[in-house]
Amino acid sequence: MFEFLNVDRAYNSAIKNYKFSCPETFNFAYDVIDHRAKNNDKIAVLAVSGDGEKITSLTYSDLSLRSNRFANGLRSLGLKKGEFACLVSGRVPQWYDALFGCMKIGVISMPGTNLLTGKDIAYRINYTKATSVIVTPEHCDNIDAVRSQCPTLKHFIVLGAAREGWVSSQEMCASASDEIDEKNRTPTKADEIMMGYFTSGTTGMQKMVPRDFAYGLAHAATALFWMDLTDKDIHWTLTDTGWAKAAWGMLFPQFLMGATVVLFDGTGFDAELHLKLIEKLGVNVFCAPPTIYRMFAQMDLTSFDLSSIKRSIGAGEPLNPEVIRYWKKETGTMIGDGYGQTETINIIANFPDQPVKLGSMGKPVPGFEIEIVNEKGDILPIGEIGNIAMKITDPWPPGLFDGYYTGGEPDRTSFRNGWYYTGDTATKDEDGYFWFVGRADDLINSSGYRISPFEVESSLLEHPAVAESAVIGEPDEKRGQIVVAYIILTQGSEPNDELKIDIQNFCKKHTAPYKYPRIVHFVKQLPKTISGKIRRVELRGEG
Repeated sequence: MFEFLNVDRAYNSAIKNYKFSCPETFNFAYDVIDHRAKNNDKIAVLAVSGDGEKITSLTYSDLSLRSNRFANGLRSLGLKKGEFACLVSGRVPQWYDALFGCMKIGVISMPGTNLLTGKDIAYRINYTKATSVIVTPEHCDNIDAVRSQCPTLKHFIVLGAAREGWVSSQEMCASASDEIDEKNRTPTKADEIMMGYFTSGTTGMQKMVPRDFAYGLAHAATALFWMDLTDKDIHWTLTDTGWAKAAWGMLFPQFLMGATVVLFDGTGFDAELHLKLIEKLGVNVFCAPPTIYRMFAQMDLTSFDLSSIKRSIGAGEPLNPEVIRYWKKETGTMIGDGYGQTETINIIANFPDQPVKLGSMGKPVPGFEIEIVNEKGDILPIGEIGNIAMKITDPWPPGLFDGYYTGGEPDRTSFRNGWYYTGDTATKDEDGYFWFVGRADDLINSSGYRISPFEVESSLLEHPAVAESAVIGEPDEKRGQIVVAYIILTQGSEPNDELKIDIQNFCKKHTAPYKYPRIVHFVKQLPKTISGKIRRVELRGEG
């Protein structure tokens, strides 16, 4: 099963030769975690306290035994294969216990971010008819407040000490065996649902993306070609446990390769502390969203020893070129942008052995046929804006979902004309590099021009007074739509008409003049999803 470890990672070779295969029966917790515990045990997790002072090491055998106890505990409560469990936890080792414990008995976990409210959690529970909630103590009050609204709930498990009306995971695991009897081992097919992630919801209500057991193994491509991971690496991805990005950066690619994951239990963001931890822990592969790299770009990076980093990557939303240049100058590593969705694994990326075109998403990941197509499914000419789409092949593309969960037949409206439509738009150049334009429903049509909000936002971010920006189109009788910018200013910058005109003139010089924002609003914050993506739909007054 670990044949992928010997794959040639050179892009030009891999794009021709890489083939994904998964056994008919597969379970990541048994076949990867337990396998590594028995055959190549080493440190799997470095759990770091919020102040950065306390570091606890967990080996693969620790993960194996702890998840066995959790699985046995769940079974003793009566949980069964195919039931849904809502899992809301911070970046603590118990998150792994619950995830792998659920996998081992076939319970479908639904990770959720710590930012979820009781109403959010109730929505997810009722959407899937979940029977269990597994949460850290700070979420218990929220759950208690909506218990009466969730008639399918039977089991209330807190990842901590005893609490009235709740089962303590500590007590449950203390009385459970750390071995799973072979007769109790639940076989799982590769195409059965393992987990469920809810989409970010930039437009409309959230949908659940079911992830089968093969999804975990499919992330071999993420590990090999984009992250360039080995079993000697210490990997740190800055993400919340409730986002699909956690599956990318704290779970499947890293453990497949036998790497070590940094699990930082901090709240908020302290840029200096994070940079010090990179140095202290000797992080080799580092992944952060564009917002974090922009914050780092405002600091004197020469004050930190970041020499351990061999690979820097970014994902979530595209990263503007100026930040990439600065990070490369100060750390020696080029940020390799990567693209994918909750519905996929990494499918487009900048690779270690390929030139990086600043601002480009990169090229298709080996194992996929990715193109720019129109609504009819026709591949568009070089340079033309269209839909980012994945060809539906036989066998099924690795890590691609099969439709949104509905409780019956899946919602497959994203699949048409032989393609999976991502909902994002881009262009492709003559060298095969993709250039992100925006969500299909975010494109601005002004005087016959199609304008990418991201392109305007990237231009605005180069202005020294702009900390963050969001761009939308608003109706206009003369032009159809006009470009409108919402801007958060950097500390020390004062909002006034003179600065507004200066920003507009700056934008005219740094991108095509017709793209500049004709209206500028200075704001204190921007509406975002819980995963940090801008909700332009809300700025347009549609959500």
